[in-house]
Amino acid sequence: MRRLAVLAVATTAVLTLVGCDSGDQKEPVAEETTSAMPTPVVAAPPPPAPLVGACYRLSYDEALAPTSGDRPASCAKGHTSQTFAVGRLDLVTNGHLLAVDSDSVQKQVAHRCPTQLASYLGATQAQLRLSLLRPVWFTPTVDEAGAGAAWYRCDVIAVTGDKTVARIDHNLAGALKKPGGRTEFAMCGTAQPGTKEFSRVLCREDHTWKAISVIDLADQAGKKGAYPGEDAVRNAGQDRCQEAARAIASDALDYEWGYEWPTEDQWDAGQTYGRCWSPDPA
Repeated sequence: MRRLAVLAVATTAVLTLVGCDSGDQKEPVAEETTSAMPTPVVAAPPPPAPLVGACYRLSYDEALAPTSGDRPASCAKGHTSQTFAVGRLDLVTNGHLLAVDSDSVQKQVAHRCPTQLASYLGATQAQLRLSLLRPVWFTPTVDEAGAGAAWYRCDVIAVTGDKTVARIDHNLAGALKKPGGRTEFAMCGTAQPGTKEFSRVLCREDHTWKAISVIDLADQAGKKGAYPGEDAVRNAGQDRCQEAARAIASDALDYEWGYEWPTEDQWDAGQTYGRCWSPDPA
């Protein structure tokens, strides 16, 4: 008796052929055995998009990072950031998929978030610029984007002193709509602007100077919007800041004032305005 075996590789059945050298010839008999099918792998769903109004306890470095894995915290028990806008990223352009950490995608968020902050806080642009409330933004991680996440998140923080994120114990929606809110987050200085001792702080902290008005310098740029030069931006605000300080001084013949104008780098980053300062006796 001669036994002949045939193995079918990479199939779900094994076929065995049995035959003899003598006697009646019989048809080969096929014996099927079924192997276990592999369990299909189900991709994990993408993490849900953040919620507008959620609060977080972020450090300064965490607030400036491109992504955030922190969980929301109570807005009433002390937080350092609050989400004021959530949107969807454009990850496809001209038929090509963009990486979530690409410059093109990051520029989308850097443009969209700052334009929405003033309305969330209930403020004019000038009121926002006289405060220390600033926007930061986050996108999904590369792995989260690979799982289908395509949101972006805009948060508002208050930076005071040397790389410190201020603690806040209430909801920031409409925070600058009332005078009390504008006072709470107003921009002050530890010394006269331009001196070595100067540091920007919230007015609720120790300070000697206060930002009192904003000088819009966009009209100095011309049609192309390029930086008009240091002399031009400095000269454009000198008289106006002096007048602003005199208007609030207790003695119109004896007062101090300061003017802070943008550098070229600041201008290119969007700061096309200067600030007027005055000593604050408070």
